[in-house]
Amino acid sequence: MTSAQIVPDSELRGLVAHLPPGLRDFALLARFDRPIGWWLLFWPCAWGVLLAGGAARWPIVLWLLLGSIAMRAAGCVYNDIVDADLDRQVARTAARPVASGRVSTKAAWVWLLALCGVGLVVLLQLRWQAQAVALGSLALVAAYPFMKRITGWPQAWLGLVFTWGAPVGWVEVAGFDRLGGLGLLYAGCWAWCMGYDTIYACQDREDDALVGVGSSALSLGRHVKAGVGALYAMAVACWCGAVWLVRPDPVALLALLPVAAHLAWQAGTLRPDDGDSALARFRSNRFAGLLMAAACLVVGAAGQV
Repeated sequence: MTSAQIVPDSELRGLVAHLPPGLRDFALLARFDRPIGWWLLFWPCAWGVLLAGGAARWPIVLWLLLGSIAMRAAGCVYNDIVDADLDRQVARTAARPVASGRVSTKAAWVWLLALCGVGLVVLLQLRWQAQAVALGSLALVAAYPFMKRITGWPQAWLGLVFTWGAPVGWVEVAGFDRLGGLGLLYAGCWAWCMGYDTIYACQDREDDALVGVGSSALSLGRHVKAGVGALYAMAVACWCGAVWLVRPDPVALLALLPVAAHLAWQAGTLRPDDGDSALARFRSNRFAGLLMAAACLVVGAAGQV
């Protein structure tokens, strides 16, 4: 694929396919055609709210959903601005709007600021403690696009960034109480994110090696399946600890069985050298997030009784 090529209309999804070409490029820049990204950003927000006992706080959950859509889009725009030179060298990313020149860098910055404006509106809906926690992620977000250039484990940094919604949601409901449960929830989220993004990175191993950027899929080499399995096991173990601190009852741990089984299926059936297999299992984490949200809802509501 050359840098001048445009994504065929047949590959576009949903409303994005029906937009005029100019608007379509900005929608593609924000990845509005790929909702999996904002689902993965949103689910830890919901888990934090629900496990902290905020089952009745649905307006906040919806605000956090809007914020996840806007800030994931902003993150994609920022990433594409920073990575334009690398994207031109990778077949899967060479046709991205900034890398291909269809959207100028200046226009991309304006679009980024507009999306951040939506994020600011969402931020103002939160209590000041949660606002402070949310703002604490900015340095992590700004540094992330550079991690693949300086480390073979950029997914470890992404795990810190992409699951920051868990502390935000928890603090919105519970303030700075029960931080042990929050710490274990966040640690589990980190391991989950690192696991699923390692799966995603399997698609780009050859290109990443040629370009000279790092990824956990490259660093793990022949042990990708075992590595993903270990990360998912860590995630479930941490989540068990978080659930126990919220509701110290062995029965409560049963709520995690569906998500644990799903993650075990992902790791057990992954074929790292098959891009379609990797992509399908990566995308299935939207369902994993729903299963975990159900567990947090049950445990968090029971913990309030």
